[in-house]
Parts: sequence; C-alpha cells; structure tokens
Amino acid sequence: MELNRRTFVTALTASLSIGALAVAVRGVVGVASAKAAEVSVWKSASCGCCEGWVRHMRDAGYSVTVHELDEVDPVKDRLGVPAALRSCHTAVVDGYILEGHVPADSIARLLRERPSAKGLAVPGMPQGAPGMETGVKEPYAVVLFGVPAGSTVYEQR
Repeated sequence: MELNRRTFVTALTASLSIGALAVAVRGVVGVASAKAAEVSVWKSASCGCCEGWVRHMRDAGYSVTVHELDEVDPVKDRLGVPAALRSCHTAVVDGYILEGHVPADSIARLLRERPSAKGLAVPGMPQGAPGMETGVKEPYAVVLFGVPAGSTVYEQR
C-alpha cells in the first residue's frame, strides 16, 4: 500500500484523536478515584449541620458512610481528638481524623500532602463553614493536630 499524503493525514488525525481520548479518560478516572476516598463519619441523628457537612463532602465527590450514635464523645476519645478541638461530628478518611466542619478542599490538600499528623479539625461550629451556611461568614481556622510540634493552623478561612 502506498502511503500518500491523504492517507498519512487521516492516520495521524486518528492516532492523535485516540491519544487525546486516552489522556482525557485517564484524567477523569484519576480525578474521580482521588476524590472517591471513603469517609466514615460519626454523628448524632438529630444534628442538621452534620447532615449539611455530609452533603458538602458528597458534593465534592467523596463516598461517605454515616454512623448515627446517641453519644459521639466515646468515638472522639478512642480516636484521640483533643477536647479543645472538638465539634459536633467526627470522621476518618484514609487514616486521618476529621473533626467538625472541615472543608473538602482542605481534606483534599491533606490527602495530597500526607503530613505526619492525626488529622484536621475545625473547632466549634463556626458560621460559614461547610454545613454551617447561615448567610453569616465568620473567620475560622482549620487546625492540623497530632503533630510533634503540637497543633498548628493549617489554613485560615
């Protein structure tokens, strides 16, 4: 078969299209699998703001399993969440503890950077944090805890 210009251009276009499709599919699958980390959350059945945080996590692409309890403090105690950092719900993702209304993008950063720490906390229930959207936005800190130097501010929001 003689390779003329038309055959060459057609073959090249087809090859580039297949290559671009493969890169696009790999990128989408990579993003989906990175965000599909399983999150287990322990919360009170009556807490609406915790449900808001669960929705926030699911909307961000995380797979969330909810465990409703009458008392969440024993879970916090077992996981070693410091009393000063506690909030209304506790979660675990890929070995890290998440306490309170931690934003999904902060969690993505944590999973990307993999610091030597127990996890992240948003102490209390600050207005404007994920699940606490009331129209009021107050500044709050996302705290990295369980590090050798003690708890530190991971992000200021």
